[in-house]
Amino acid sequence: MSTSFTLAASDGMARTGVISTPRGDIRTPAFMPVGTAATVKAMMPESVRATGADILLGNTYHLMLRPTAERVNRLGGLHKFMNWDRPILTDSGGFQVMSLAALRKLTERGVTFKSHIDGSKHEITPERSMEIQRLLGSDIVMSFDECTPYPCTQEQALESMRLSMRWAQRSRDAFGDRPGHMLFGIQQGSVFADQREESAEALKNIGFDGYAVGGLAVGEGQEMMLQTLDFATDMLPKDKPRYLMGVGKPDDIVGAVKRGIDMMDCVLPSRSGRTAQAWTRRGQLNMKNARHQDDPRPLDEHCTCPTCRNYSRAYLHHVFRAQEMISGMLLTWHNLHYYQELMQGMRDAISTGTFAAFETEFHAQRAEGDIDPL
Repeated sequence: MSTSFTLAASDGMARTGVISTPRGDIRTPAFMPVGTAATVKAMMPESVRATGADILLGNTYHLMLRPTAERVNRLGGLHKFMNWDRPILTDSGGFQVMSLAALRKLTERGVTFKSHIDGSKHEITPERSMEIQRLLGSDIVMSFDECTPYPCTQEQALESMRLSMRWAQRSRDAFGDRPGHMLFGIQQGSVFADQREESAEALKNIGFDGYAVGGLAVGEGQEMMLQTLDFATDMLPKDKPRYLMGVGKPDDIVGAVKRGIDMMDCVLPSRSGRTAQAWTRRGQLNMKNARHQDDPRPLDEHCTCPTCRNYSRAYLHHVFRAQEMISGMLLTWHNLHYYQELMQGMRDAISTGTFAAFETEFHAQRAEGDIDPL
């Protein structure tokens, strides 16, 4: 029933290791596909596993509203409900409350808001967030925080960060002793180094099983995000997993791993798949474009996913234009496969001490752009 984090190798700041849980091991650096409403859109759970994913992310805000955490609990928990028997991380709900909910009110106690679905009134406090995530049965629980918006003043960021640290203590107290489950604290402080340091010290004093970098990828741009990670990541304990929330594009992910991040999540691979966007080692392809309509070649001749093995660019162009469901299914499968292949490539490179060469080749291939049209 125990959990652990073991580092196997490092190369510069980049690390590879394993988070061990009763439901299975999570190889790091890890990319977590997002299953917002108990499903990775357009994918069967066994298909997600086939891409190489060790862990999924579920969304506390969406699940508490529909079908409700209590109903999921009565039906045997989130793993049984969605037919995924491996680890699940649930976010705390804070980000979605800030970004989606209407008429929200923030106080020391927590956040009250109206549902974006039906306008019903709800409250999330640190204690309620811990209760929801316990009812869902998630393996990795996130503390409740306020996701500091960007841009903001130093004063606004400081007030927000300190509120999140008070909520972090309440989350820790409410989580209690749950063998086999992990609780992560979330560092805040926007792009300000002194605030990030204060937040990290507060979290370390409380004590968590892992630590997340929150409040990035919220509009500050890649350059500023990576500059913040240059100092923020190293403030967190080296012997615990470090999770960058809501990231991102492939080059964001490589940049984050280079700076010591162990875990990431993003809706991008699945959302892109539903809008005819494919991610490949040569960059992003738009399957809407007419250049693909007579092209019998795969998205990527080096990719081993079922989409690239069995379907042409011409077919993928056609089924999107025809608004067939298989379009989103095939492109999402490819995108998730590519992301997991990227993670495996980084794990291998870190293990062999060749991460710098991997990074150089990664950027060089993307700079080449897509293959020439026929």
